[in-house]
Amino acid sequence: MSGSAIQSPVTLAVLPGDGIGREIMPPTVEVLKAVGRQFDIPFAFKEAPVGGAAIDATGRPLPPETLALAKASDAVLLGAVGGPKWEGLDYAVRPERALLGLREALGLYANLRPAVLASELIDASPLRRELVEGTDIMVVRELTGGIYFGRPKGVETVGGPGGEERGVNTEVYTTHEIDRIARVAFEIARKRRKRVTSIDKANVLESSELWRRVVNGVHKDFQDVELRHMYVDNCAMQLIKDPRQFDVIVTTNMFGDILSDEAAQVVGSIGLLPSASLGDAMLGRKGGGRKGLYEPIHGSAPDIAGRDMANPLATILSAAMLLRYTLGHEPAAAAVEQAVMAVLRAGRRTADIARPGTTPIGTAEMGRLVIEQIEHKGAAHVA
Repeated sequence: MSGSAIQSPVTLAVLPGDGIGREIMPPTVEVLKAVGRQFDIPFAFKEAPVGGAAIDATGRPLPPETLALAKASDAVLLGAVGGPKWEGLDYAVRPERALLGLREALGLYANLRPAVLASELIDASPLRRELVEGTDIMVVRELTGGIYFGRPKGVETVGGPGGEERGVNTEVYTTHEIDRIARVAFEIARKRRKRVTSIDKANVLESSELWRRVVNGVHKDFQDVELRHMYVDNCAMQLIKDPRQFDVIVTTNMFGDILSDEAAQVVGSIGLLPSASLGDAMLGRKGGGRKGLYEPIHGSAPDIAGRDMANPLATILSAAMLLRYTLGHEPAAAAVEQAVMAVLRAGRRTADIARPGTTPIGTAEMGRLVIEQIEHKGAAHVA
């Protein structure tokens, strides 16, 4: 990884989205500006509407102008989309379609979701210390296949006029889609503790039967990595019973969506987990662009939007992943992560992770403290 100055401007598409997205994005941008000053990274930020905000402004969750900006940028930083205001819309035009559209258009099929319980936050986990201390999981979620994209899909009336309605979604995976996400998981595991757990439902789903067979085939190229298979319902239980048994989890789009949220709660709060969505070039393969989409795994939390209560750390840590994966700048990524840990070590907490009897701080203040740490370490480094 390089730690040298970057000469060309780094253009970031900033898509705040809806709800708390508009509150967690400003401090994240300021964090990137601070780390950019410290490491001579010339950022250029360009904002555009997405999700519900884009529907209100243009009638579309992913306007052509927003997609064009995403394609022209070095990376995309996304806040959150959705909310009750748009829940009555047809599925084809709901805010969440913007996420699916971005992933598909940018070829982002591998979603990396690290769930790490920092020693500073053991008290924030709902589980006992002896169960969770040392938990460090990387969930590798397939992102552009499965039930969210499969066809046929939709709601139809059966039995003629006045008949009952039937909703259909199709779980579809091809050998190619499974092969490439499995290779990502094994390659990541090689740099960690060399254990992959593949999650499926092969006892009842034909698509999972194929999933398991292809993962076994890929494993032949990674004999130095341990592979085991686990049904998704058992995995959901094991994440609570013994989360430390997991190193890298690889699974389908829907299973990964659900299990990574569970892992987030195990390590303290969904407000703490970042994610990176990557494609071929970002993963060292031929083809595709060097695009990456970085976002917290939480939603728009409309119940606390506008109240300066949201935890910005998942978004800030997503920015650290951007520095690591898109820019290959490990020192800058580490500076952001160390600043976050320093603030938590000092006992500063937003409401979702606050210790009982303590006064939580707000979104803006949490961001300010992280920036202060970055600037302090930078000044010390220069000195």
